[in-house]
Parts: sequence; C-alpha cells; structure tokens
Amino acid sequence: METYPIPMVPGPVRVPEAVLQAYAVDYGSPDLETEYLDLYNRTEQMLQTILATRNRVTIQTGEGMLALWGALKSCLRPGDRVLSIATGVFGYGVGDLARSVGAEVCTLGFGYDQTVSDWAAVEKAVAEFKPKMITIIHCETPSGTLNPLAELGAIKRKYNVPLLYVDAVASLAGAPVLTDDWGIDLLLGGSQKALSMPPCMSLVAVSPKAWEVIEDVNYAGYDALKPFSTAQRDFYFPYTPYWHGTAALYAGAKLILDEGLEKVFARHAAVAEQCRSGLQELGYELFPAAGAISAPTVTAVKLPGGMDWADFDRRARAKGLVVGGSYGPMAGKVFRLGHMGSQADPELMARALEVLKQLRD
Repeated sequence: METYPIPMVPGPVRVPEAVLQAYAVDYGSPDLETEYLDLYNRTEQMLQTILATRNRVTIQTGEGMLALWGALKSCLRPGDRVLSIATGVFGYGVGDLARSVGAEVCTLGFGYDQTVSDWAAVEKAVAEFKPKMITIIHCETPSGTLNPLAELGAIKRKYNVPLLYVDAVASLAGAPVLTDDWGIDLLLGGSQKALSMPPCMSLVAVSPKAWEVIEDVNYAGYDALKPFSTAQRDFYFPYTPYWHGTAALYAGAKLILDEGLEKVFARHAAVAEQCRSGLQELGYELFPAAGAISAPTVTAVKLPGGMDWADFDRRARAKGLVVGGSYGPMAGKVFRLGHMGSQADPELMARALEVLKQLRD
C-alpha cells in the first residue's frame, strides 16, 4: 500500500493513534452487552456538544452518503417539494438525490465558486415554492467554500418550512455548526473528515419535528432513521452495530473535546490562513471568487496555466505530497488541500507549501 509523508487529501484524513487503538480491541456482541449501549450513549452526548444541539443523534454504520440518502428517504414521499440550494457539486447532487426518490425539486443555483449571499432570492424561492424541505451543503468540499446558515435558518422559521437538511460532513468538528441556533432539522455528518476516522460511520442529528415526519413517512430500509427513535430505549438496533466504529468515533470526538472546541476551530482557521496566504505568495490562484467564504477545512486552488492535473499529481506524489483533485466542472482544473482534523497541522502545512513551491520553480 502506497502512503505519503505529507497527506493533504480532503478526506479520508490521516487517522490519529488514539483512534486506531479503538480498533485494536476484541469487543463482545453489541446486541447483547450493555457496555455497548453505554458507549453509544456517551458518544452521542459528545456529538451533541460538537454539533451544539439537544437533538438526538443517530450513529449508523456506513460512509457519510448513508446519512444523506437515509435522511431523504426517511422524510420524503413522492411529490413532496424540496428546495435545493446549490453552490457546488454536492449541492446540485443532493437535489438529484431528492428527485430520484420522487420529490418535486426546485434548484436555486449559484456559481461553483460562490457561497450563498442573495438572501432575497432565497426568501423569494421559499415563499413561492413552499417546500417541505430545504437542502444545502455547509462545506462544498470540491469548491473549498463554506455557506453561511444563520440567515437560512431565519427564513426557514419565518415561512414555517418543516425541514432544513444540512450536509455538514466536511465542516463539523472543523468549524462551528450551530444546529439548534440555525434551526437545522437534519444535520448530516460523516467520520472521515475533521473527526479524523476511517470512512465507516455516519451520523444525523434529528429534530423533534423531523422525528414526527420520519414516523409519518415510515420508510423501512438499511439506511432508515425510524428504528433509531427507539433503539436506545429498547436496546434494540435495526442491525448489528459496529462496536469498533462506535469506539473509534468516541475516541475521535474525545480528542476534539479534550483539546477544546474553540481551540480546535481556531487551529483550523489558522492553518487555513497559513495555506491560503502561502499559496498566494507562491503565485497560485485560489478557486473561490472574491466575496465567497472559504472553508476552514479545505482549500481549492486553480492549477497553474499549462499544468496538467495528472502530471501535477504525479510530481507532487514523487515529493511525498498527496492532494486531492476536484469534480464536476472543476475536474482537471482545480486541486485541493484538506487541512481538516489531524491534518489541520501547521508543520504539515509548511511541508506541503514547500513541495508546492518546488512544483512552481
């Protein structure tokens, strides 16, 4: 297996030793041992702290896409109206997911290098379309941008929209995610970004209103949220829980809370600034447009003129640096550095910038 001394891929990230150690235990059956239920409950409490919520948090076995699919299918029926606010690959993609389950989708689209700023247009779309659900991506990882959400939460409340669905896979634990203050009903997360875990766990913070909708829709499937409404109370999960994954999630969350949320957010912001100022000093051009909000967890950069992505990637790897490409209209034109979780490290970033300097020379 090929590994690199300067890992800067925007997920899955480098896994800390404390998280790896959670896998090195021979656990019993999570269906039978109350110790597992205690672990699940304690992990949920830590996630509630990280997500600034009193809402229940489901912990499911599967990569973050499980949460995205499961929340849609658990809350939508064919014909339900969904307003999809899109600023990038995942924003437009979630609208497509909702269409695939039969929803009537109205997409309010912005540029891939933009973040939402025209709140009058958003309010007009909500007022006219009257959606059951609004969807948005907090951190558009392929674009390196972070959408503001407080204004959207206020509009959702003003028009009594039942559900606000937010993909925070690439922002939670790297930036403030104020689930309750922002009126988020379905807050979706994954383990492989700033939580610094392998891509094996997903989570959804579910509001009381969302639980009502979930009960009414009554979706049954591996990714269904409904069974988790009673799983802890009855100690009866819909499938055999992944004890190792839950233990690793607990370990990752504990690292964050032991450091302190404010310090974690400040570290991410500082390394993001180090990255962007360093890149610009080297003559690289950032992808987000002027006025767009750049994410504290990932930086998207335009490939210098005349450079081929495959050749750039090969040369970087030869020097020990691995970065990510991008997707959609940015494919082959943009590369990305993931300074999230364990990779939000100033020394690691300094080494990455040194390699990127050499690639420009």
